[in-house]
Amino acid sequence: MKNNLLEELVLKILKIDFPTDLSKIQDVENDNVDVFVTLDDGLTYSLVVTTPNNYYRLMDKEKTDFISAAPPSIIVRKLTEEIIGKAVESYLADNAYWLKLYFLAGNRSNAFEVARMDKMIEDIKKSNEEIANS
Repeated sequence: MKNNLLEELVLKILKIDFPTDLSKIQDVENDNVDVFVTLDDGLTYSLVVTTPNNYYRLMDKEKTDFISAAPPSIIVRKLTEEIIGKAVESYLADNAYWLKLYFLAGNRSNAFEVARMDKMIEDIKKSNEEIANS
């Protein structure tokens, strides 16, 4: 019974689209691309895939030693269809938890309401205090 439930939660990639033709990228080890991932849940998830070198280039451009807070990107060594496909597949674990999280964080202005996050953190603090005091 448990295996059947797990099989139901496994989402599958129907297609991955690249609005920018990957063959037009000058340096596949130093760039980023938008990616549209269509799963069998009926939704197309839009994500950004980037390389580590692209982060270095951004920091150099901004003259800073860090990447400012921003929605998360999937990080790959090279921007190739094969590598991007493998990376996206790894985000399908646990009913596509990470794919959904990255999608919501990048595309929804209030997907994670601060008041709700503060409440969750407060609950964790209380729980930790109860454990420490028992």
